[in-house]
This record gives sequence, C-alpha cells and structure tokens, in this order.
Amino acid sequence: MSRTFLALLHYDGGDFVGWQRQAAGRSVQAEMERALERLCGRRIVTHASGRTDAGVHAIGMGVSFSAPSRWEDETLRRALNSTLPRDCWVERVTTVKTGFHARKSATGRRYRYDVGTDASSMSPFRRPYEWALGRPLDFSLVQEAAELIRGVHDFTAFAAKPAERLHCRCDVRQAEWRRRSGSQGVSFHVAADRFLHHMVRFLVGTMVDVGLGRRPVEDMTRLLMTSHNQDTSPPAPPQGLYFVAAEYPADIFLTNEIPAPASV
Repeated sequence: MSRTFLALLHYDGGDFVGWQRQAAGRSVQAEMERALERLCGRRIVTHASGRTDAGVHAIGMGVSFSAPSRWEDETLRRALNSTLPRDCWVERVTTVKTGFHARKSATGRRYRYDVGTDASSMSPFRRPYEWALGRPLDFSLVQEAAELIRGVHDFTAFAAKPAERLHCRCDVRQAEWRRRSGSQGVSFHVAADRFLHHMVRFLVGTMVDVGLGRRPVEDMTRLLMTSHNQDTSPPAPPQGLYFVAAEYPADIFLTNEIPAPASV
C-alpha cells in the first residue's frame, strides 16, 4: 500500500541544472528521486510545483510522490534530510489525498527576486544569492512599474518562448517591491495563477532598467500590449530568483492543519 505525500523542499540552485531531470548535469529532481529510492527500495517518481532553471533557488518548492504507507510524515522528513545532499533540505512532509499532483493541483505560485544595490552585494557570500547590481534604483519608479502588471494581462513580451504556448495570459495577484533590511537593496515579490518561462526574470530585468532611468515606466504598459518579446530588457540573472510557494486548495490535506506557505 502507498500513500501520497507533499514535501516542502528548499534548495540552493547554484550547482543544479534546474529542478527537472536532464540528460546531462545535476538536477534537483534526480537527487530527490535518488534519496527516495534509497529509502523505499524502489524508484519513486516526483512532481514539483514549479520547474526552476539552472541557478534558481527554492525556499518552498512543493514536491509530490507516492511512497509506502509505513512511512509517517515526520519520520520520512528526517529520513530524507539524512539522505539528501547538503544543498537540499525538506522543511515539512504532509500526507495528502490520493491523486494530488504538486504542479497540476496548484492554484497559484509565488516568487521573490532579490537585488543588491549596495557595494557589499559583490561579496562572495551574497553574490550567489542575489543580483549584485551595486548601484541604487529609483524605488518609486520600480514600484510604479510593478503596479502596472497587476491583474490579467498577456505576458508574451515577458516570455522566453511565447510561441510554444497556447496563450500567455496570466493573472498577477501580487506585484510589489520591498526594501530589504540593512540597506542591502530591494526585493520583488510576485504571485500569479501561472508563470511563463523566464517571466519573472524578464519582468525584473525590465523594471530594473526603469529604475536605472534607462527606459520610461510607460514601457511596461506598452510591452503588455505587444505580440513579441523583442523590445523587452534582457532577463535578470538566475541567482536572485527564489521559488517561494505554491498555493493549493485546503481540501487536498487529510488533516485540518494546513501547512503555512513560506514567508515572502
């Protein structure tokens, strides 16, 4: 007998080719499935709530899988953490209803992007985990740019390969910049029903250009009305991006205790 579990996974994406298993290179999915195979004695297929690219981090990636019913949530969490490599860590394991799928069952996702605007952002202890811009942004301009993308829009201009999708409409429920503590810069917080490939990085790259005075804030509105991505700024580097959480209906959990999403 098997049960379906949802693991809340953190990982440092610096040494990974991304979440998804690839023909070459180290992937988070391969590490997770390798750990589960060692614990369960057979191959376990995992499904993530998002597919992060190389260098992108996660502090709340939902990972679903079926495992023998002898496992209890907390016992499985401890066993996974003793088996996974040091750049992966499971915060929580929760039993969910049969048929749950971390990606297909999600109703929304949240990301955070960190930008270092101070000189210390070039430190080797910070540079792998943020965009070490090293110069100030006009906070009022980037905030105004973020306000323009809230709601339902066609984000073709902010997709890496828009032609591969049936449509590029997304409902952006949250989009705001916040100042980071210690004058270390700013963070972009965004939540939507779905995200396109590289969408957050393209948005951040374009808004940073607005904040640097390289393009007017009105470009955000203009880009949302274009049918190509040729006029969008280059995407922000991957190391500043964090998958924060996926949102799920409450009824997928077997207990009344709904795991709280990671803080953004």
